[in-house]
Order: sequence, then C-alpha cells, then structure tokens
Amino acid sequence: MTESTLRAGLIGLGAMGRNHARVLNLLDGVDLVGAADPSPNAVAPHGVQVVPDLEALLKLGVDYVVVASPTGLHEELGLRLADAGVHALIEKPLAPSLEASRRLVEAFAAKGLVGAVGHIERYNPALQSLRTRLEAGELGEIYQIVTRRQGPFPGRIADVGVVMDLATHDIDLTAWVTGRQYQTVSARTASRSGRPHEDMVSAVASLEGGLMANHLVNWLSPFKERSTVITGERGSFIADTLTADLTFYANGQAGTEWEALRAFRGVSEGDMVRYAIPKREPLLVEHERFRDAVEGKQSDIVTLQQGMRTVEVAAAVLRSARDDTTENVA
Repeated sequence: MTESTLRAGLIGLGAMGRNHARVLNLLDGVDLVGAADPSPNAVAPHGVQVVPDLEALLKLGVDYVVVASPTGLHEELGLRLADAGVHALIEKPLAPSLEASRRLVEAFAAKGLVGAVGHIERYNPALQSLRTRLEAGELGEIYQIVTRRQGPFPGRIADVGVVMDLATHDIDLTAWVTGRQYQTVSARTASRSGRPHEDMVSAVASLEGGLMANHLVNWLSPFKERSTVITGERGSFIADTLTADLTFYANGQAGTEWEALRAFRGVSEGDMVRYAIPKREPLLVEHERFRDAVEGKQSDIVTLQQGMRTVEVAAAVLRSARDDTTENVA
C-alpha cells in the first residue's frame, strides 16, 4: 500500500471510543472520516461525521476501522469488516470466547487483512523499558511476576466481568514482557456488588521455564492501582503503569555485622534506581504501530492470534474459579 492518507473509521463513541477519535485526529497520514454509534445523541469530537451503523460507515469508504464497541459485538462487527475487506483494530478483549476469537483470526487471515487487538499496556513506556531490560538480561533469571490492577467499578462495562475486561491486560502484558507462555492457571473469583459477572479475581499461574505469576484484579477498591513487579536473581523491577514509572531495586552487595541478618540466607536491600524514560501516550503509539502495519511496514502490533491466546488464558481463569480446578493452557 502506498503512503497516501488512510481513511479510518471508528465504531463506538463511549469513553474509550472518544479517546480513539481524539488520537485518530492527531495521527499523521490518517483521516478519520466517520464514526458509527447507534445512540441518537452520539457526538464525535472535532466535527467528525456520525453515522448510525457499520453499513453506513462502510459507505464512507474506509481503509481500516477501530472497533470500540462492547465486547459482545466484537465478533459480529469484526467478521463483517473482514467480509468487506477492511483492516481492523479491535479493542481488547478480542472476543468474549475462544471460539469467537478463532473465527475472527481465521476470517482476517483468509482475506490477508491486518487485524490487531488494543492491548494498550504493551505501549506503556514503563513496560516497554522493562521488556527491553529483561531481554538484555539485566535481571538475570526471572523468578516471579506479580500484577495488581484494582479500582472502582467503571459504569460503562456491562457485558463481561473483571477477568475479561481488566485481567486480560495483565495476562497479555505478562506473556509479552517476559516472553513466556502460560502453562497452568488456578483462580478464585467473587461477585460482591450484585452484578451478574465477577468483580474480583485472584489467580496463580505457571509459565514456561518455571516462572510463577500472581494476578490480583478487582473493581471494588476506592483507589486505582496498576502495578507490575518482576523479581529475579539480581533484584526486582517495579513498573507503575499509571505514572509510567520504572524502578529497579538491586540485591544488596555489602556485608553486614548484624548477626541476625547474617544468618538469613536470602537477599538484602541494595541500591534503588528510578529510570528517566520518555513518556509518549500509549494510545498514540498503538495507533502509529497499527497505521504502519496497514501501510505494509514492519510494525509491532498485538496480532489477532496473540489476542486469541489471551482470551484462551482468561477463559481458563474463569473455568478454574467455576470448577475449583487447576487448568492447563499450554
């Protein structure tokens, strides 16, 4: 594809959809030509034309579409876009089930189209820097990764629970940042708010190479926390993805004369380094990468196959909690 201006469309003008519209209007080489939303009161920012449905959006002539609709509509909309020969960036999770995800993967592959999933945490500056440092061996052998993602309930979410909506962030980033695939998961969920879906989950997983993972996710905390802690033979990295800060706590090298501590066969506190890293907006970087992929350039996107794998692990988390089992996902 030549580097002429791409014509982009958007489906969904909720909170995330409006953010996509804002970024699409800033994106070099892209023209946001329309947004589809069934609400008669829907308004797109920057005077972008609003149409009622996908059919009307396709009539505007689009090269690619960003799908920011409720998760339950992802399969239907994605399959229609594939049938129309239109590339798509689909918000996470890819679909509400593994079977639906697989149908999307197959449909886009059959048409030779670019499909991606909006796992935005991959483009967080702290996690980008963390992954680079892990690949360079700065932590040595990796022992454990612990994520915490909690905060108040977002009123816009109605069709899935906290596992598919929030925990999929942690599942995807864990596999991506460590380069390891999940093998088993064991989880507990709870619904404390009276809604039909779970609003709390605690999961323990094993990944390739003996790596342990723990995920704590909920919609019931009166504060927001987005923390990723990776511990290895040389210390620990802590990434705060709310502030995009990355800190390294090294194992101590100095000896001690304190008898009680000398007898302890663990590690001691060493130096702490907080890295100064460039902090570009993750959503903008995500859109740049997808635009480049549509233009035929080599680009780091979250493929539909990777998005399907995340849904597969999330489904195993839900089965484990439901059946009180440890689920294999290798």
